[in-house]
Amino acid sequence: MRNRRSLWLTLGISVVLGGCGGSFGGADRADGVTVDGDWSVITGNLMGQRYSDLTQINPSNFADLEVAWEYDATHLGSVNARSIPIYVDGLLVNVHSQYRTVVATDAATGEEVWTYTEPETFRWEYSMRKNHGKGVAYANVDGQDVIYLISPAFFLHALNAQTGEHLEGFGQQVDIPGFPSTGVVDLLGENGLGYEYENAADGISLEQGYITSSSPAIVVNGVVVVGNSAEQGYNQTRRENIPGDILGYDARTGEHLWKFDVLPSPGEVGHETWENDAWEWTGDISSWAPLSADADLGLVYVPTNGATQDYYGGFRPGDNLFSTSLIALDVETGDRAWHFQFVKHDIWNYDTPQVPVLADVTIDGVETPILAQATKQAFLYVLNRETGEPVWPVEYREVPKSMIPGEHLAETQPFPTRPAAYDMQGMTEDDLVDFSPELRQRAIEALEDFQIGPLFLPPLQRDNPLGKRAAFWCPADVGGTNIDGTPAYDPDTGIIYVPSQKGCSARIIIPGPEKDEGGVAEDLTDQPTGTTITDWVPGPAASPGRIDGLPLWKAPYSKITAIDLNTGDHLWWMPIGDTPRNVLNHPALDGKDDPRTGSGRQAAMFATPDMLVYASHDSDRTPHIFAVDKASGEELARVEIPSDNRYQMMTYMHEGKQYIVISTNGGNFAMTLPSSD
Repeated sequence: MRNRRSLWLTLGISVVLGGCGGSFGGADRADGVTVDGDWSVITGNLMGQRYSDLTQINPSNFADLEVAWEYDATHLGSVNARSIPIYVDGLLVNVHSQYRTVVATDAATGEEVWTYTEPETFRWEYSMRKNHGKGVAYANVDGQDVIYLISPAFFLHALNAQTGEHLEGFGQQVDIPGFPSTGVVDLLGENGLGYEYENAADGISLEQGYITSSSPAIVVNGVVVVGNSAEQGYNQTRRENIPGDILGYDARTGEHLWKFDVLPSPGEVGHETWENDAWEWTGDISSWAPLSADADLGLVYVPTNGATQDYYGGFRPGDNLFSTSLIALDVETGDRAWHFQFVKHDIWNYDTPQVPVLADVTIDGVETPILAQATKQAFLYVLNRETGEPVWPVEYREVPKSMIPGEHLAETQPFPTRPAAYDMQGMTEDDLVDFSPELRQRAIEALEDFQIGPLFLPPLQRDNPLGKRAAFWCPADVGGTNIDGTPAYDPDTGIIYVPSQKGCSARIIIPGPEKDEGGVAEDLTDQPTGTTITDWVPGPAASPGRIDGLPLWKAPYSKITAIDLNTGDHLWWMPIGDTPRNVLNHPALDGKDDPRTGSGRQAAMFATPDMLVYASHDSDRTPHIFAVDKASGEELARVEIPSDNRYQMMTYMHEGKQYIVISTNGGNFAMTLPSSD
């Protein structure tokens, strides 16, 4: 970790810890709850709670909601699949299109006020995440509302929230035609990760590796903390890559303050978990999910994904810190305060997909600051956010060994004893579809060519000793809680609401040279990074298929689970949306009650004092938003909406009127109550 810290201590404005989007002014209470109609962080507040105290829209009038406005972003280019706006002084600010164009719209009408698009570069063109930017960050600096954008090309822009103009005196001149003379930092070069290259527009060579971004920065106590993202691990065939080191910048000047190395060097904590020299040449371990922070403690919480590459890690023996972990960093220095590794030597693509949710609860009569992390494994890890210690015991249990030559997995993995897992883990015959004995038998037969087993069942290579087509492990990289399953937390009760879905993978592992043919691919983003082909690489996905149009596993297919973080108890669960029509009409269900399967998809959610709100479908796949009783899971109301939700929802108050915004593949739209006049 390199520290070049020179923290400015005063901003000429009042400092309010836990403040709007960071630490200066704004409308967040010290406990992080969004108040006064503000939603200035994409996850609702610094603590990642997706909670608002607004009550104008409530169970008594929820069914009266109507469309206030719609914003169609398709004129900007291809759509952005995962973005949500923040509310800043009468504007909604968001990113749209594969260019990650920043768009400010009028909060009352949805009409464009200004836009900014970064000039095209090779770094942008190669980015595999350019269409997946989740939004922007915000802070008030010297009385000026500032928007921070991390672009797909990995530049940090600081923009005036009201005009879209770049912030004077922020960063340094970037030597690329069309870039502004101020207001930008090159996150890849000398003032960022520290790489050298001849052309800023091209960046480093693909032989070295690749890095981009997915989630916005977070601003805490005057520091802009920047995460990152890498190429999809299931496309990789070569071992070289660059690490997703975490960066800290002065929010006013753009000065580079610190860098935290996610692949520890000799003498650093965790270096011993790399049993060869892989820390020198491999990489990833990026933090592509949103970050959260405790401004009082001065800590930012960084969830990470696995190291290069998904599904095979024989070239990187050891537990591989800080992959698939949670890292608490001192925001002032970038020093590690503590860490917790969720998966040792991850080869399941179990990257940490969601924001760490911070809460203050009472456990055994003691007020306790905690962090709750939902995972693809369907575990909710609950840690003391000040010390990193598990609130309830975590047991390290033996897990299956790999049959792939050269692969050496960790002998044990961490299993929380509390809360209990909130969705399917592993696969047995008891987990298979149970609408009729005939359907279950067909599911058993469909799995005869696949290995099934417990959680952390590893992938199988083609021509494996078992003679199986592939391993079928559950949850998969699409199971448990994932990107579009956004937990919500109620600070008044200490209850967290966690969405999840069932899903399994059957990826076949094949020899590396067979997949990597070298040369230049027609699609730029198919060109490989690195130089050394690994012995084994992710091959094609296999699947036993569906059973007469139904999933192999029993219902529910997707659900929301309410968990009391004061006790670790599960309180209730409910299906996400309605049972699909094809399931209800299946002959095996003739004369039977609705099995409450849920839609099979995750859900975007937020909570208010009166209700839990989430987005899903009815039986005919018509999109709706639903209001739910937080204490029981009982549906209170539902409203049809114009199009499917994608990724998140948010709510804000503007000129005395509350709005709910739903993101879509082509833009977003707002719902509100009818005018009284």
